[in-house]
Amino acid sequence: MEQEIDRRIGAASAVMRTLHGSVVVKRKLSRKAKLSIYQSIYVPALTYGHELWVMTERTRSQVQAAEMSFLRRVAGLSLRDRVRSSVIREELGVDPLLLRVERSQMRWLGQLVRMPPGRLPGEVFRVRLTGRRPRGRPRTRWRDYVSRLAWERLGIPQEELDEVAGEREVWASLLRLLPPRPDPG
Repeated sequence: MEQEIDRRIGAASAVMRTLHGSVVVKRKLSRKAKLSIYQSIYVPALTYGHELWVMTERTRSQVQAAEMSFLRRVAGLSLRDRVRSSVIREELGVDPLLLRVERSQMRWLGQLVRMPPGRLPGEVFRVRLTGRRPRGRPRTRWRDYVSRLAWERLGIPQEELDEVAGEREVWASLLRLLPPRPDPG
């Protein structure tokens, strides 16, 4: 999973390199136009397939750094200016990208829970492996990751997760109220 996230960050960096001189630092272009390009080109290049990512602290930090690299340049700042990421986001009126990723992952969880029997993604989601696990450190499974995420961010215990996510309107309202994580830097 980390290799895929690294590939997405590389793709987003290639987009930024391509757009750097003609868009990102061009003074004649308004901030609104730059942010529109950020939302329509850069973010999709960075987050393609993000619904199934298992985010570690390392990957979370890398995604945030890639996001802030673009936003700092749009704001006309550099790391030497020592302006907090939260201040830049507030000035530009942009929500944290990690919040968008978490909402999408939990939205996908709700869709999987509500999926009728017979649909392949739902069946794969519901399957429980039996038998011995391979030696070594156990891998973090997406279901475990996203249910821990729902517990940490929404306060929903794992036993009640399927019931709450099964109610489309309740689940959607909970995701809209999801607050951003505290910004460490």
